[in-house]
Amino acid sequence: MRKFLGWTVLAVIVVATLFPFWWMIRTALTPAGDLLTDNAGLLPRDPTLINFARVLGLTSEAEARAAGGSGAHIDFARYILNSIIYCTLIAAFQTLFCAMAGYAFARLRFPGRDLVFAVVISALMVPPIFTLLPNFILVKDLGLINTMAGMVAPTLLMTPFAVFFLRQFFLSLPRDVEEAAILDGNGPWGIFWRIALPMSRGPLITIGLTTTVWAWKDFLWPLLVGRGEQNRLVTVALGVFLQQSPNTQPDWTGLMAASTLSVVPVAVLLVLMGKRLVQSLNFTGSK
Repeated sequence: MRKFLGWTVLAVIVVATLFPFWWMIRTALTPAGDLLTDNAGLLPRDPTLINFARVLGLTSEAEARAAGGSGAHIDFARYILNSIIYCTLIAAFQTLFCAMAGYAFARLRFPGRDLVFAVVISALMVPPIFTLLPNFILVKDLGLINTMAGMVAPTLLMTPFAVFFLRQFFLSLPRDVEEAAILDGNGPWGIFWRIALPMSRGPLITIGLTTTVWAWKDFLWPLLVGRGEQNRLVTVALGVFLQQSPNTQPDWTGLMAASTLSVVPVAVLLVLMGKRLVQSLNFTGSK
């Protein structure tokens, strides 16, 4: 009975989680003229790909208006590429620097180590909105507004959670391996690159994936700093697309089509790396 209840609760949670995504795809496949009348079933009566075509700019303005849209479109390829560059830079550098910090806090001995680590962890209690204005002023004074460097600067180095997460894993590494590496003539830097990093591939993938997903859905900071079309991310572009719609009736089918396309890269990444993500969670930290 308990097993049945457990599976039932799990099924309800899965359905509640996936249903918004399914409804987004359903709306994207629904003709704009049928959106208000064809909303009773799980599948549209007359599915169409015209919403994807007009969002990608593959139709003329007249064809888009004939399909029930506003005639607006976005340079989706450019914005997807900007988002990929943005996420790759943040995920790669942040994972590397957080691994360095986590290893230092776990294995190296230096004065004030525990105090510095406590300060880093205490940053988890600071809401990100509190650092938004100081970061913006700093980026503006550096002349990095509307540049990719300015967009990635505040989160390029580290996040407290990633440092804590990786430190806990490095604490669980067997010291015998490090001692053997020391006998072979390796110093702290050699042990980190040749021993610790290869053994922590799973947790590094976990941090890389979670950082990528977080960066992919980031909206407010790219909106403030990446104002120009050249560095605009896909999340910001979706808001611009919605603003281009008529005030009386937003272009929901076009917006859902664009949202569906924006989810595809991250979904593919999670599917390809999901197994490693699950495996990497099977560790515990110990001193």
